[in-house]
Amino acid sequence: MEISEELQTVYSATVEVQDGEYYLLVPAREIEIGSLEVEESVRVALLPPASSTTIQDDAASSLEPQTEPDESTGPPVSEGETREVDIESIGDRGDGIAKVDRGYVVIVPDTDLGETVTVEIEQVQDNVAFATVVDRNLRQTQ
Repeated sequence: MEISEELQTVYSATVEVQDGEYYLLVPAREIEIGSLEVEESVRVALLPPASSTTIQDDAASSLEPQTEPDESTGPPVSEGETREVDIESIGDRGDGIAKVDRGYVVIVPDTDLGETVTVEIEQVQDNVAFATVVDRNLRQTQ
């Protein structure tokens, strides 16, 4: 699966029906953090249900690793880098999702929504990085 470099957010939604029309509900958090704006037109990509695949598996298998990130256009993180991140949402498989510079997505397993953690970046792809927790900070975001 190809992931566009223009990816701004990743979240799960359920198709809902109201008055004979179908809707995907956008989590309020996406509006609050500025990923989306009310009445903004967006493109939607559909992934298979979590039971058949995960974002991490698809991203890791379809994108070539970035060896040296270009500071202006490449990923804003490097393998081995340590960063403090806020877990802004939770993916289908329960992994925490954080965003860093330019809305770049970092997937962090074993974290909770709203948690602030220090992570080490383990794998960097064009549009997503995978990290592990190296320190669970006492401060929690609201």
